[in-house]
Amino acid sequence: MSDSDKSDKRTGLMGRLRNGLRRTRTGLTEGLATLFVGRRELDDELLEELEMRLLQADVGMEATQKVLDGLVQRVGNANIGSGETVLEALRTEISNILEPVEQPLEIDTSKRPFVILTVGVNGAGKTTTIGKLAARFQEEGRSVMIAAGDTFRAAAVEQLQEWGERVGCPVIAQPTGSDPASVVYDAHQAALARGADVLIADTAGRLHTQSNLMDELRKIRRVLGRQDGEAPHETLLILDGGNGQNALSQAEQFGAAVDVTGLAVTKLDGTARGGVLLALAERLGIPVRYIGVGERVEDLRTFRAADFAEALTAE
Repeated sequence: MSDSDKSDKRTGLMGRLRNGLRRTRTGLTEGLATLFVGRRELDDELLEELEMRLLQADVGMEATQKVLDGLVQRVGNANIGSGETVLEALRTEISNILEPVEQPLEIDTSKRPFVILTVGVNGAGKTTTIGKLAARFQEEGRSVMIAAGDTFRAAAVEQLQEWGERVGCPVIAQPTGSDPASVVYDAHQAALARGADVLIADTAGRLHTQSNLMDELRKIRRVLGRQDGEAPHETLLILDGGNGQNALSQAEQFGAAVDVTGLAVTKLDGTARGGVLLALAERLGIPVRYIGVGERVEDLRTFRAADFAEALTAE
């Protein structure tokens, strides 16, 4: 791909990201410049307005306070004039909070198969994310298999099978109601036999308040661990970005149950309040692997802190 083509692709991706974060950006920065007219410093009134906007964007109290403290330290008594100074400082502070969790998923080629266990509640976009990941890895030249471990919802199996047909990816499934751990076991054996590079295991969409369902996730991990002492190599929690602070609660409880190693935050495409990523980053520090900003395969993006901060604060 030429440098020009790469530039065009990046421009297109940034455009979709900005569009996906439109609602959050509107609430956070719309009319912000007018607030600074005639003011020369970041006074209490302006800080209160910024605090309200950040909290309404689901940034959370801890991250909001960190952003405001950073703004005061960075801007100080500078002449804020049109507000561009504050907006640039806001962008920098957001990026600073997010940078520690900007940790793209790296497939360790010495682990074959590299096992990705996906978890999350119903409706978070887990099944679709698995399909997009399979397509992404296939495009990178990796051989992929999928374990249809959500045996309680027939539609989940069918949806994964459709993705498998679309990208040429085998899907290991059993009848509805089968033991999910058994499905994952069979899939891992098949992946070993076929020399697959990556195995992505689906699980039922679990309510994070139901301990028996969390126990089942632990069972799946134990079954994988008996076949490969290091598996799963990634436990990816899929969160719906539209759930706001509830996503934070889900991340805390799933993390306590199954040692989540990465996040994919979906549905940041118009209805979500994308500030929840800052809340997740500040409180939990779990690596954010991917964000979803649309329906297309390419709309599942590797998370980049600077890009996200720019899209969130673009004028």
